[in-house]
Amino acid sequence: MLKGFRNFLMRGDVITVAVGLVVALAFSNLVKAFTDSVINPLVAAAQPGHVTFGLGWQLGKAGNKATFVDIGSLISAIIYFIVFMAVVYFVIVLPYKHIQARRGVKVFGAEPKTKACEECLSDIPEAAQKCKYCASEQPRSREKTTEFAVAATTSQSGTARARDAR
Repeated sequence: MLKGFRNFLMRGDVITVAVGLVVALAFSNLVKAFTDSVINPLVAAAQPGHVTFGLGWQLGKAGNKATFVDIGSLISAIIYFIVFMAVVYFVIVLPYKHIQARRGVKVFGAEPKTKACEECLSDIPEAAQKCKYCASEQPRSREKTTEFAVAATTSQSGTARARDAR
């Protein structure tokens, strides 16, 4: 029972979704602080109604908290976001990447290079020799052709040198 639960948690989808959810929650806090601290006071300043409430500017009458642009609260939310994301990365993402690397699975890496099939225009891996969708033969990539040409030239010049040495 515990092994099945562990396997469920170690699936790439679950960790990716969990990290995405955590990032979304932290980002929502940042957005809330921005709207509460900057947007709402700008809107309230348009209404009639100057006391300092911290780091920021009073836009309207002194003492009206609704018209105070609270930069301190926004900076606090930005710091919270950065610290929270660092904790998520070092406590969840790095250990997960390490565990998956030991299992031989690469996660959170760069997407593999792809090319378009000339017949059906589907994206297929760059090294593919046949399209997995329409089964058409794929031409060799330029890099491979160049590698083969260099290898052939090198082997021919080595053969020529051996012949000249005789």
